[in-house]
Amino acid sequence: MAAKLGGGTKKAMVDINITPFVDIVLVVLIIFMVTSSVVSQERIRVDLPDAASGDSETPPTSLALVVKADGTLYLDGAEISSDDIRRRLRQARQSSEDIVCLIGADASARHEQVVGLIDLVRQEGVARFALEVDPIPLPQAARQGLP
Repeated sequence: MAAKLGGGTKKAMVDINITPFVDIVLVVLIIFMVTSSVVSQERIRVDLPDAASGDSETPPTSLALVVKADGTLYLDGAEISSDDIRRRLRQARQSSEDIVCLIGADASARHEQVVGLIDLVRQEGVARFALEVDPIPLPQAARQGLP
């Protein structure tokens, strides 16, 4: 084997090395994947009840209300009192007549609290609301003894 050291013809290196580019793209992809999972998890954790007739699509909501198991109320992710909910519903009704409330409740929340929240929403003139559930497939619902 013979090797040539130095000298010889001096050709310009015209090959493009894409390895550093691929490394940078992969690092950016990993950063994007990590941050997107963190952003999607910034919400109030509640154990929603299961329902076979649950729809996976949620209506375009104006306000999202949540009742936790301990009775704490949340409006659009911020803890709030029932009086403040009334005030916010009135403000929303002044700006728009077509308001939809998405009401979510922890599975272990008291029925009385959920009914009270629905009643509060209806007293403020909001006729359109939806109850948030985790949809389950119909065969699984039959196994759980649901109609």
